[in-house]
Order: sequence, then C-alpha cells, then structure tokens
Amino acid sequence: MNEYMTRVMEIVKKRNEGETEFIQSVEEVFKSLEVVIDAHPEYEKASLLERIVEPERVIHFRVPWIDDEGKVQVNRGYRVQFNNAIGPYKGGLRFQHNVYLGIMKFLAFEQTFKNSLTGLPIGGAKGGSDFDPTGKSDFEIMRFCQSFMTELYRHIGADIDVPAGDIGVGAREIGFLYGQYKRITGQYESGVITGKGISYGGSFVRPEATGYGAVYYVNEVLRHFGEEIEGKTFAISGYGNVAWGVASKVAQLGGKVVTLSDMTGYVYDEEGVTTQEKIDYMLELRANTSSTIKDYADKFGVPFFPGEKPWGVKVDIAMPCATQNEVTMEDAKKIVDAGIKFYAEVSNMSTDNKALEYLQNNCLAVCPSKAVNAGGVAVSALEMTQDSIRYSWTAEKVDKKLHQIMVNIYNESVRAAEAYGLGYDLVAGANIAGFEKVANAMMAYGIV
Repeated sequence: MNEYMTRVMEIVKKRNEGETEFIQSVEEVFKSLEVVIDAHPEYEKASLLERIVEPERVIHFRVPWIDDEGKVQVNRGYRVQFNNAIGPYKGGLRFQHNVYLGIMKFLAFEQTFKNSLTGLPIGGAKGGSDFDPTGKSDFEIMRFCQSFMTELYRHIGADIDVPAGDIGVGAREIGFLYGQYKRITGQYESGVITGKGISYGGSFVRPEATGYGAVYYVNEVLRHFGEEIEGKTFAISGYGNVAWGVASKVAQLGGKVVTLSDMTGYVYDEEGVTTQEKIDYMLELRANTSSTIKDYADKFGVPFFPGEKPWGVKVDIAMPCATQNEVTMEDAKKIVDAGIKFYAEVSNMSTDNKALEYLQNNCLAVCPSKAVNAGGVAVSALEMTQDSIRYSWTAEKVDKKLHQIMVNIYNESVRAAEAYGLGYDLVAGANIAGFEKVANAMMAYGIV
C-alpha cells in the first residue's frame, strides 16, 4: 500500500478495533487498489478513502419477543447502510447466533462493491440479528420477525433501503417481515423487500440465484482456459440455498458436486448430487432446522466425515458456500495438495487474506466472492424492477438475465485488471471494477 492508503488503514484499525472481519475486508480491497489510487491523486485530496470506509449510517436496536413458554427474550438488531452513491441501499438480513456489528459492517462494505459490479443502480447495506432460528417454532420466528420489523420499517423503503434474505432468513422469515411492514404502514409497497414468495411479488429463480450465478461465473473462467463444466467434479461446503443452487446448475451443465457439509462434518458422494431426488432432499434438510448433513449420508448411503471440512478431496474445482473465513491457511494447503486448480468463493469472504494469497499463487484461477456470489443480489434487483412495473417475468427470462449479468461481471473484472497492468487477476479486477463506479459517483457529489 502507498503512504495514503497505509494512513487510512491505520485509521480503520483504530476505529474498528476487534472487528476482525471488517478490517480484513478493507485490507483485501485496498491491496488491489494501490495502482488505482496512484493514478488518481484527486482521491487523496478529496479524502475519498476515508469516506468510503465509513458507513453512512449504523442502526442498532433491541428486539424483544416472547417465546412459546411465555418468557420474554431480547436480541440485538442491526442495519448498516454503508453507501448509496449509485442507488438505494441493498443487502440481506442475517439471523445467526454469531452476528455482531463487525460482521454487519464487513458484509455491508463488501456488498457496496458487489452491487456495483452487477451494473445495476443499487448501493450497499447489510443487517440482521444475533437471533438464531434453529430449533425455534414458526410462531417464535414470527413473533421475532414482527418485533424486528417494528423498528426496521422506519429506516427502509423502495427508494431508501431494500433488505433481502441471507443466512437464517428464507422465504418464511421474509413473509413474516413483509407482513409486519404491510401491517404497520398500511401500504402494499412490494419493492421494499426482496426474496418474497411468488404469490406476493417475488421473482422466479431468486432462491437459487446465488448458486446459479456462481456457476455461470466459473463457467466463464473455465472457458478462458479452454475447458467446460461438463465432466468436472466440484467440492462445495454448506447445504443451504446457495449450495443447492450450485449443485442444481452444475448437474444441469453436466458436472457433479461430490461434497456437502455443515458444522458437524462433510459427506462425500462419489456419484454426485446429480439426481432430482438428491437435489430435492437438500431443500428438505434446509427446511428442517433439526437436521444435519449426516442425514444425507444416512439416506443415500455415502460416507460421512465428522468434524472435518471437504477441502482435501481430489476434485477439479473447490467452491466454499457456507460462511465467512471458512477456508484457513491449513485448508488452502489441502486444496493445493489435492491438485485443485480452480477456486471460487461463493460465501462472502470465504477465505482469510493469507490463505487467499496462497491460493492465488498456487491455482490457475481464484474467483473472489464479491464477483462470484453477486447473482443473488442481481436477481433481487431484477425483483425490484418487476415490482415497479407490476409484472412478473418467466423463470427462463430471469435466468437469461442473470446469466448475462454474471458474464458482464466476469468481463468487467478481466478488463479492470488488464487496464492497470495486473494480468489475469480476477481478485484485483473485481475490487477495482466495483470501486471505480462507486468512487466516480462519490467524486461527482462533492464532499457529502
């Protein structure tokens, strides 16, 4: 980093002490931007970096709710509205026990550049709570969602901030959240939240969009090397909506996913998650909050490896789909030792910075999360468009638009890296391409 960037990085570390994920995210982006900052001295004069690393607004609130035993529970709620330079704030809500402000800021910062990459007019935000839906009844989840939205509704709107789902927030939770928004405001403002059910303004392909988009991106990378998905094997982590989307699209294109995982371990399915029965069973597991990935092993008679991750399996492509920082240096070395040449982050910041650098030095291609997993927010933005025109596109039309957006993201990443003399560096290219659009808009506004 140059002197200016180093100075800003020290400010970030001081102001965000203990927020490891956010600091790591800023460092990863800054690493790619030195050539850009050197080429634009006007950014330092306008203190652009100091402004771009500070969220525009942070909302932190309590969420009281009553469990099925009649006991009052209290959780923390968050919404970090990071940057709306190119459009209304947009980003998911995450309900998970480990949620805290640092994770929300990291996700919102990443979302800003991810959303920029889509080419659509959406800014970056993220929100959620340390509430965990696992093991809760539908009525408990409903009461929590209603309490959460009772505060959040003040801060969102179709032209202000449009939340969506994320880990722990699926169709059920979105329905409860939107129902409470409608109840409080008395308005059918369908564009205020995305990920809705088809019957009340949702978009086809939204549940599988992140996984589909990731596979479309990887397909472009393989084409660059004269290869294709057909006949390739994939190791993925997780088994939720994202992993389901990846497995579904890989199977459609003639490849096969051979691993699935959760916090208890992973399964190895040599024949692949390729049949409709197996793909549908992933949805059953996701819907049943008491299930684990071992249930898949028991049902289909495949090996289960308790307490282990799937990164030592010999496959063609590794795609972490579960959560942030799930791939450590130890895991990265296993991936390289297994001879894997293609690595694509599907979960947000799947890899810690040192492990990511190691993989870049030892794989043919490393694909960063802010590019690879942009398909989910892209289809969310397409849902916003459909809501605005009061018309639903077919699944085929949405999928076609998603495919083109992911091709454009890949091409823009390649262009940006080459423009600054960085060669075929998809990580740097995505960071630069996402940053450029936001930075140019912020410069146009003056000091705001």
